[in-house]
Amino acid sequence: MPALATTSDGFLLHGDPFRILSGAMHYFRVHPDQWADRLRKARLMGLNTVETYLPWNLHQPEPGTLVLDGLLDLPRFLRLAAAEGLHVLLRPGPFICAEWDGGGLPHWLTTDPDIRLRTSDPRFTEAVDRYLDLLLPPLLPYMAASGGPVIAVQVENEYGAYGDDIAYLKHIEHALRSRGVEELLFTCDQTAGDHLRNGTLPGVLATGTFGSRVEESLRRLREAQPEGPLMCSEFWIGWFDHWGGPHHGRDAEDAAADLDRLLAAGASVNIYMFHGGTNFGYTNGANHHHAYVPTVTSYDYDAPLTESGDPGPKYHAFREVIARHAPVPDEPVPAPSPKLAPTTVRLTHRTPLIPPAGRPVRAKDPLSADDMGRRAGYTLYRTTVPTPGHGLLHFEGGVGDRAQIFLDGAPAGVLERERYEETLPVHVPRADAVLDVLVENMGRVNYGPRIGVPKGLLGPVTFMGRPLRDWDCHALPLDDAPSTTTLTATDPEPVAPESAPTGTLTSRVPVPEAFASSGPAFHHGTFDVRTPADAFLSLPGWTKGQAWINGFHLGRYWNRGPQRTLYVPAPILRRGVNDLVLLELHGATTSDAHLTDVPDLGPTGP
Repeated sequence: MPALATTSDGFLLHGDPFRILSGAMHYFRVHPDQWADRLRKARLMGLNTVETYLPWNLHQPEPGTLVLDGLLDLPRFLRLAAAEGLHVLLRPGPFICAEWDGGGLPHWLTTDPDIRLRTSDPRFTEAVDRYLDLLLPPLLPYMAASGGPVIAVQVENEYGAYGDDIAYLKHIEHALRSRGVEELLFTCDQTAGDHLRNGTLPGVLATGTFGSRVEESLRRLREAQPEGPLMCSEFWIGWFDHWGGPHHGRDAEDAAADLDRLLAAGASVNIYMFHGGTNFGYTNGANHHHAYVPTVTSYDYDAPLTESGDPGPKYHAFREVIARHAPVPDEPVPAPSPKLAPTTVRLTHRTPLIPPAGRPVRAKDPLSADDMGRRAGYTLYRTTVPTPGHGLLHFEGGVGDRAQIFLDGAPAGVLERERYEETLPVHVPRADAVLDVLVENMGRVNYGPRIGVPKGLLGPVTFMGRPLRDWDCHALPLDDAPSTTTLTATDPEPVAPESAPTGTLTSRVPVPEAFASSGPAFHHGTFDVRTPADAFLSLPGWTKGQAWINGFHLGRYWNRGPQRTLYVPAPILRRGVNDLVLLELHGATTSDAHLTDVPDLGPTGP
């Protein structure tokens, strides 16, 4: 018998009545040195459980591999949860959605155009089985059957919104059981339409996902499952943001009132999200319903615990609600974390991105990023245009997802998948002018039938209707910041005298006020820190690109908004000199960046 069992209307944990009061927190969106702090704050809000997805694409970047370290050290996360007295709900997918790159499905799998994802197609199920063969053995010691914190495991994820292949769901159930998972299994689905009918399995607990209309949603869940616990496995209390859209928020009192209704009905809950965290690096996903829209770097989600781990309005409101229905620790509410004093960073070194180092792949027509094995990041394409003059540059199949076009090094325009753009009017200055096309993967679709759509240039290119041939194709290795020793100085090297404020740089020779840079390039600067603390990187005057501090990839910035700052976790900073590297794709009107003590995620919209 599993540690967590069901009755006709509730749960038993080790034989005693139990209500799941859970909050979502994805270990891979939080710096590992902050896991313990976030878990403690979950307990202090009144939660007895935390929930997390598992990203297959990062745990298994190549077939036959398994990564369980750093941000992906799930065993460490589970040990810390147990030490805090918290139970854990695991959601291994294989699909997770989560506004995560590719919905968590590995790039090496989704590039197969013939595979039928999330079905009983043997090519898909065999890949899942080989992954679970590696993943589950190191996790079994953390299952409740072995004395660990994991009390339940999810089968797939909101499958009723995708398909109705019950044989596939049964395969996932069997794959977990046959590999030693004895704990309670559950499915989760939206309660509208046929989702619950298509996504549930006999003998597996069905749970619902919703953020409002509590009574109606619980009624539909009860109609689909006449007996057993009522549980909202994703109680949506905020939302995620897209570039160019509003910063979403939800009134704390409104969300707390619905949480109260849910608990008053006797239901269990998993708050999505309790702590959202950050899409570090190239990990954000994208949606593509009517148009392609990528998700921002922040996954703050307007959650009770902010992106930087501070209790927000919902934290206090939810704690009061939970206290009406269950014991809440008699301990003070945690205070906000210390923040770094406002700091200005002068970026003194610059190295152009184009032309890139490394040997290209030569092809008659451009290769997609997927053809070159790139899961994320950038691809660069170069050829010559034999005919000068004004005309239309046409990209058959479009671009995935945003292309900057240069002729003899001069910017000629930008095309975006988001706008369905495939054609650009250009002026070619001379015969055999050099054409460069830098394509940015803005995030792979995480939901729906367009998962696996390729990136880079997606077909042949023509100018004035004539094909352009013989391309040099570069898969740019931009997962890590370049070594700062390879970046060239644009201004005299600054010094930080002992009398300067913490983090502020001064230069022996003032940097000219009329600073401007153009074209894709890396920029480097240093700043001094006396005591590491959380901060937010603000980049007014910069346009679009990526940011690294001390080699840690903070993620993507873009002046399109809504997000205006990037979260800088305290553990990535060090006492003394720290390095900031920006990959700026367009240009800047300043040589300064700023570390602030206040986040700016944009004005809150509906």
